[in-house]
Amino acid sequence: MKITGLKCLHADAGCRNFDFLKITTDEGIIGWSEFNESFGGMGVSAVIQHFKPILLGEDPRAYESIIAKLFAVRRQASGGLVQQAIGAVENALLDIKARALGIPVYEMLGGPVREKIRLYWSHCGTYRVAWPEEMTIPPIKNISDIRAMGKEVVSKGYTALKTNIFLFDGKPRLHIPGFSLVEEFPALNAEQSITQAIRLQLEAFREGTGPEIDILVDLNFNFKTEGFLKMARTMQPFNLLWVEIDSRNPEALHYIRQGTTIPLASGECLFGRRDYKSYLENQSMDIAIIDVPWNGIAESLKIASLAEIYEVNVAPHNFYSHLSTFMSAHFSSVVANFRIMEIDVDTVPWYNDLVTVKPHIDQGYLHLPDGPGWGTEVNEEAVLAHPPKVNQWKFS
Repeated sequence: MKITGLKCLHADAGCRNFDFLKITTDEGIIGWSEFNESFGGMGVSAVIQHFKPILLGEDPRAYESIIAKLFAVRRQASGGLVQQAIGAVENALLDIKARALGIPVYEMLGGPVREKIRLYWSHCGTYRVAWPEEMTIPPIKNISDIRAMGKEVVSKGYTALKTNIFLFDGKPRLHIPGFSLVEEFPALNAEQSITQAIRLQLEAFREGTGPEIDILVDLNFNFKTEGFLKMARTMQPFNLLWVEIDSRNPEALHYIRQGTTIPLASGECLFGRRDYKSYLENQSMDIAIIDVPWNGIAESLKIASLAEIYEVNVAPHNFYSHLSTFMSAHFSSVVANFRIMEIDVDTVPWYNDLVTVKPHIDQGYLHLPDGPGWGTEVNEEAVLAHPPKVNQWKFS
């Protein structure tokens, strides 16, 4: 079997785009994977195309050898765009190999240790605050709407939700100065108005969900060490499953972890075992977040094995399309130290159309697919029917 072609496809996803890689072979077997140029790095598609001379004519089933070559030729610029491109190629190659064998990817990786995967409703309320029109979803305008959203989570069978910080001091908006596109930038401080806002928000969610639903909060890059710790201490009374914090300093993250009773999750923007190593050695996190599209599933499993040594659980970073959900499900099914899996529930109306098989979700759990490869493929006609838009990932 030989690789004969690579193609990147892109689809409108409301407030951003979804990006897919298609690798074709001379035996007619196609491998699919997902990457992301909206949240990730603009230009991943171009890096993938630069890999074409290395990939064409290669046997796609020898994925470890191919990935080693791709890393070698870009070793001096590893991480970032390069790793995201390598991860996209790796995932498509595993899809090809599993399809050639006629088995799901998880069977090729040793077989599942769990048949169903617990999910949390990610960005709960976030898209309704920031992009209701773009995504054609109900808007959140006030605290009462948050309370109602908590009830909706329960009614749809989910047992956990993750939210961000909402401000209602005028037009409803997200507090995200870490991404630079809001009026608070460049300040990254936990002012009294922000701590009060998250307190009221969590009170409303808890009133809506009741005591049994797990609540998670993602603080992203929106504070410095002092602010992260202040926010975590503010949220301690709400019995969170975790607080998610992005920090480039493992020692600072360890300091925050020691200063709060809330379990700390981090790592969604890290690449490969080398990036995670210092965080694990410094005991910086209780849960290591791993982005399977960015890292590639084979590398993600190696990161999970490294985390296991340090008694750290792992959870996939998954806020992309259904294809990524399938990819992350295969990962989650085979790692012993899995905690819980992210999924977006608020989506654009054509979300399900972008794949040939959508996930089977029941009472907040995803049941493993039994088809070959990932168990689904990209519906190219649906992708073409929803062409990508430019400058999608806007916060204000």
